[in-house]
Amino acid sequence: MDAAPNPEEIREARARCARLLGELHRLHLAMAAEARGLKRFTAAGRSSAETETVAELLQQYLSASDAFLENMRGRMEARLTLLRRGEPLLAGRDADQVPGHGPFWLGFSRLCAVLRRVERRVAG
Repeated sequence: MDAAPNPEEIREARARCARLLGELHRLHLAMAAEARGLKRFTAAGRSSAETETVAELLQQYLSASDAFLENMRGRMEARLTLLRRGEPLLAGRDADQVPGHGPFWLGFSRLCAVLRRVERRVAG
């Protein structure tokens, strides 16, 4: 079995995700700027061009976002049982006596709440 990831590996994984989210934010800003620029069509008497282009942009964005969210939700829901097995063992002790028990359940509960939120959004 593989060794548990060390704190450096975890930090690097989080940093990679943060970089990707930063790139996504920059893309959002670029798309917003492009969408603002579409008002030139309306100013030129072609409001239908602006309307159609923005509707297409939003539809494609929502479709791509929903597909990503559904994929991630499915992957993580399939792993919940395995993830739960990572719970610090109680071995006959009270939960408050087991190191890591509280943080584990806080993180696990947070993941479950986010998955429910994603499910509502995608189903919505």
